[in-house]
Amino acid sequence: MKVLVTGGAGYIGSVVAAALVERGHSVVVYDNLSNGHRAAVPSAAQVVAGDIGDRAMLDATLRNGAFDGVMHFAAFIEAGESMRFPERFFRNNTANTLTLLELMLEHRVSRFVFSSTAALYGNPERTPIEESDPLKPTNAYGESKLLVERMLEWFHSIHGLCYASLRYFNAAGATATLAEDHHPESHLIPIVLEAAAGKRDSIAIHGTDYPTPDGTCVRDYIHVSDLADAHLLALERLGRDEQPERLIYNLGNGHGSSVLEVIEAAKRVTGNPIQVKEGPRRAGDPEILVASSQKIRKELGWSPKYTDIDTIIESAWRWRNSHPKGYGDEQ
Repeated sequence: MKVLVTGGAGYIGSVVAAALVERGHSVVVYDNLSNGHRAAVPSAAQVVAGDIGDRAMLDATLRNGAFDGVMHFAAFIEAGESMRFPERFFRNNTANTLTLLELMLEHRVSRFVFSSTAALYGNPERTPIEESDPLKPTNAYGESKLLVERMLEWFHSIHGLCYASLRYFNAAGATATLAEDHHPESHLIPIVLEAAAGKRDSIAIHGTDYPTPDGTCVRDYIHVSDLADAHLLALERLGRDEQPERLIYNLGNGHGSSVLEVIEAAKRVTGNPIQVKEGPRRAGDPEILVASSQKIRKELGWSPKYTDIDTIIESAWRWRNSHPKGYGDEQ
């Protein structure tokens, strides 16, 4: 297939783009490079430096591409920031995705894989969370993604759009050549590894009074390579049957690690001390997010290869040691 990967220079998008190329698909990466890295894009992929808010450029790209499908990763992802600037998230994550969907209809692109999120569930009523559980986001980021999922339901029922919405939990880890390299960094594992490498004096824990075993938030960490495998399985499933498909899956390992457990795991992996400072909770942070991914395991045969937190952290630490300047030394 020929696939347009929006946000394909970012962390997850680049790993998926590389997996697509390896599987023999033709890839065009569409990214404004504000948070992504050109060095992360596979050499076999074409790069279009454009914003999904630029309707004319996006239109031209789709018109000239003859694409079989779109995989959509271009979004703002910081939940804390969404509680300060919700307008940015609804504009970029929701309104710009509507523009993309409109143009897909116009150019008859019928397969869509959406990078969704566990933030849709808010504070879940039970764990592990199943796809049928209530959707009650506690932050504007989650709400901006939920609005897209609701749009997709209507596009599916009215226009016959085949889509997969993949609600993944905390993406983490690295491949041999690709990893997260955000500026500034806000995700727990890379921040902890920066502290282990001596690039930070300490790490702040945002809340130690949650109703969890050690008082810190619990998250389900899923390796980015396992995420990529799920995206390819979903893309290749779409359009196989006579009836347009609508796939909704959680992606996670099914067990959680607390903030303190992640820090202890990083100490074991790196062999280095990590200084910790306790701080207040962040607005919109759910206390526990752990996935049930039994549905995608049963229906698509997906099975994560990286299931323990030490292995996930070790892959990120290995990449960091081989790329001390991140992608900065490769551009």
